Amino acid sequence: MIKSLILFAVFAGSLLAASGKVDLYTSAELQSLAHQLAGKAAPFASQDLAKYSNHLTMLAVRNATGSAEVHQHDADIFYVVSGEASLVTGGTVINPKTQSPGEIRGSSIRGGERHHLSAGDIVHIPAGVPHQLQINGHGPFAYFVVKVSGQ
Repeated sequence: MIKSLILFAVFAGSLLAASGKVDLYTSAELQSLAHQLAGKAAPFASQDLAKYSNHLTMLAVRNATGSAEVHQHDADIFYVVSGEASLVTGGTVINPKTQSPGEIRGSSIRGGERHHLSAGDIVHIPAGVPHQLQINGHGPFAYFVVKVSGQ
């Protein structure tokens, strides 16, 4: 509960500063959207919720392990809506390829730290930190994302 309140405070504060408009996504709305996306997630589906001057929000659902990622200019904040996954952070991206400017993808991460994630958990991933979500048969894994641009 405390983690949810912290995320809400950070999220709401950034919204008010950016647009003066407050957007509210209830738990029931996120669960419903996650259920809809889960049917499309082979292995991944997402839907942008809102875009602001320096950040965006989206809901993502994974049924399978994703690629290793590095966002050189953007931080990610995840709030786990449902499911379980492992998040590997840090280390070195294996087979890195630039997907678009400032966005690197790879097959996996060597030497990172593994974190278990489940519903209600919140994670902040700073820009430049390699990360990879690994789904180990516990899918679908649904998570609310706040992507904050550093540029």
